[in-house]
Amino acid sequence: MQVVVLKFGGSSVADADSIKRVAARVVATKNAGYSVVVVISAMGDTTDNLMDLALKVSANPRSRELDMLLTSGERISAALLAMAINDLGADARSFTGSQAGIITTGKHGDARIIDITPGRIVTALQDGDIVIVAGFQGVSQTTKDITTLGRGASDTTAVALAAALGASHCAIFTDVDGVFTADPRIVPHARPLPRLQYAEMLEMAACGAKVLHLRCVEYARRENVPIHVLSSFSDNPGTWITDRNLKEDTMDAMEQPLISGVTHDRSEGKITVMGVPDRIGEAANIFATVAQADVNIDMIVQNISEDGRTDISFTCPMDSSSAAIDALRAVQESVGFRDIRYNDAIGKVSVVGVGMRSHPGVTAKFFSALADANINIDLISTSEIRISVVVAADAVDRAVRAAHSAFGLDADEQAVVYAGTGR
Repeated sequence: MQVVVLKFGGSSVADADSIKRVAARVVATKNAGYSVVVVISAMGDTTDNLMDLALKVSANPRSRELDMLLTSGERISAALLAMAINDLGADARSFTGSQAGIITTGKHGDARIIDITPGRIVTALQDGDIVIVAGFQGVSQTTKDITTLGRGASDTTAVALAAALGASHCAIFTDVDGVFTADPRIVPHARPLPRLQYAEMLEMAACGAKVLHLRCVEYARRENVPIHVLSSFSDNPGTWITDRNLKEDTMDAMEQPLISGVTHDRSEGKITVMGVPDRIGEAANIFATVAQADVNIDMIVQNISEDGRTDISFTCPMDSSSAAIDALRAVQESVGFRDIRYNDAIGKVSVVGVGMRSHPGVTAKFFSALADANINIDLISTSEIRISVVVAADAVDRAVRAAHSAFGLDADEQAVVYAGTGR
């Protein structure tokens, strides 16, 4: 029988009734003739609550023990779902990430999947069981310790299992009806998208769209696994993410829309290194220092040199900003820059669409919409299918709505958000 992987987020299994509803959907998929593997997240806010509890016990909990604690949420969900499925007359078997054969690097809190050895899953499927796998976790190849893959990484678990098992596709169930042209919590008339290419979804995920984990999309693109994003609270058709031609896909016969979506991200801060000597190699020294602090950089801008000095600004995740600033302070004397300024009252707004490759004027329309909304642009970054700007934090919502309307993305009907987390 054809294998399908179903992933359910925390909002989909928030309580006992929700788990029973998911169980019914899983059994219906099994009865439709599929071999079913389910990847499940922790119930509702369980992970956040466990993290809060850890911080009450210890001001600085060790990462190994945090992984031991946080992975328990998914194991609870998996066992409860198996019980609910069994009560519906189907056989289900739950596995931890390590039992499912998910082998990772040893970095606690943000491990990467190295390999999957799904022998126990295959055996269970051959026995006719529904397999339930606790998401977000695996086991280190070197230390054999339990590891976590980063927040939201149950998506990545699901896609990786779909690739390892040769599944027809991976269905990601969330609390919205697929991927929208913008966050429906900000743009009530955002429109659901029937289809996206991997490249578009990668850009949208990297620029703040929360509906899918970035590494999940990267994995799907590399392994050519179609992803179907849909709601566990409705029977609406959802969004397919794939470069394959799907049957009955009307978009294959249509021109690719100019802009597929508008995304936003409030998780970054801006660091400005002021008075950098304008000589060869100093920019390299600055960014090598930041890299050694294990900080990912997003957008960069360098001002025009005056009096032999220049300012260099870049954005990075807020939770990495202290590490970046401390590392730069340590080399301030040797590099010779004057000062550092930090601003976390910013947000990034991006327009994404493969259609902009062959359409001039996208930048002009985007910037004109922001100007009409009286929004100032701080930084600008582009790719072949994306334009991103940094604006003041209190202008992010207005910027998203202005861009969304300017590119004609508003729908007639209001979008429905069933739960509230978007995962």
